[in-house]
Amino acid sequence: MSAVGVVSSRSCLHPSVWLLKPGIQKASSFGLHMAARCAAKDYYEVLVLGGGAGGITMSARMKRKVGAENVAVVEPSKTHYYQPLWTLVGGGAKQLATSARPTGSVMPAGVEWIKSRVTALDPDKNCVYVENGSKISYKYLIIALGISLHYEKIKGLPEGFHHPKIGSNYSAHTVEKTWKAVQDFKEGNAIFTFPNTPVKCAGAPQKIMYLSEAYWRKTGKRSKANIMFNTSLGVIFGVKKYADALLEIIKERDIAVNYKRNLIEVRADKQEAVFENLDKPGVTEVHQYEMLHVTPPMGPPDVLINSCVSDEIGWVDVDKETLQHKKYPNVFGIGDCTNLPTSKTAAAVAAQSGVLDRTISLVMKNQLPTKKYDGYTSCPIVTGYNKVILAEFDYNAQPLETFPLDQSKERVTMYHMKADMMPFLYWNALLKGYWGGPAPVRKLMHLGLK
Repeated sequence: MSAVGVVSSRSCLHPSVWLLKPGIQKASSFGLHMAARCAAKDYYEVLVLGGGAGGITMSARMKRKVGAENVAVVEPSKTHYYQPLWTLVGGGAKQLATSARPTGSVMPAGVEWIKSRVTALDPDKNCVYVENGSKISYKYLIIALGISLHYEKIKGLPEGFHHPKIGSNYSAHTVEKTWKAVQDFKEGNAIFTFPNTPVKCAGAPQKIMYLSEAYWRKTGKRSKANIMFNTSLGVIFGVKKYADALLEIIKERDIAVNYKRNLIEVRADKQEAVFENLDKPGVTEVHQYEMLHVTPPMGPPDVLINSCVSDEIGWVDVDKETLQHKKYPNVFGIGDCTNLPTSKTAAAVAAQSGVLDRTISLVMKNQLPTKKYDGYTSCPIVTGYNKVILAEFDYNAQPLETFPLDQSKERVTMYHMKADMMPFLYWNALLKGYWGGPAPVRKLMHLGLK
């Protein structure tokens, strides 16, 4: 892409780039994109944007590589959440407080925490801008800004959450409302939704459905519940092995699945949910609900939309094997904000972090990256209060299982892994930069054959 094309189509800064010839901006195959450094207020060898799972784990890894004083993280939030736990919070099996820690407590010691929000990126000048207008320059940039929730794209939300009988496990502000709605259910439709956008943890919209069904069975309300899963997708799950297992569970538990149905409006005062039939654009259906669980539309953070570092949609445009930016060799991406064609999960972040660590190490030595990310991701699909199907798969939607057993079966052991072991691993290994996914365990379990 030429320099003129970049400036005309993206919200990069410094219009003087127009004056540059396209050839000037090209980097060698592994040389750094080293334009003149900004006369910035601050400069760091490694600058990390975002203090979520990807940002914290990479800042910990970079601290060991270049020293804490040379690493900074830009993150406005005072609280860091282990969000995969929210499925169990919404189902009443865990408390919200157990998923939260102060951001300062997970920030690697000595690493600079810039308590602000990124407002613009200028990779041609190796700078970013933050809310107060300050510039921060860098030698290497890691973008880990996550994904944005857009409840407002559903008419009637988020204000509808002020009414009872509606919740969402995707926000700290609404996840406890889910459990209240489950408990207060009396009789009628219980509707669980999946939006017509990419989402993080694509299994979560149905996990809460299985937990709710189990709770109502336990409390004698199941016969009064008409459970509906209204999904914008055309399949229940993207990997056939696990989809087949889930469809058996759905059949056994008498759950209705309506494909290609996208939630477009919530009339919370009337307890009505309006869905568009994606196979018949413009055709809508209105369902009365006694309980509604909303999975919101999601998308790239606003700062990435129309940015030089993003693709046409707004996702950070990285090489799917090395996680290095396709145009700017000193820019890297990890996690939900990237256009990696795999499911957006914390497990994916873990696997990506090990690859990205190696990629950056080689780039710092002016060498070509060699380690390749295979798209590994994992979704522990909670199907009851003591059952989980542990889905693990790669870029090709093929199972990539850690254990030498059939992981499409519901297992108690996998539930305890989800509920107890994974949170411990997250706080004590991943965020400290010591967990790069289960590949070594998988190799050991399969005697090096997989």
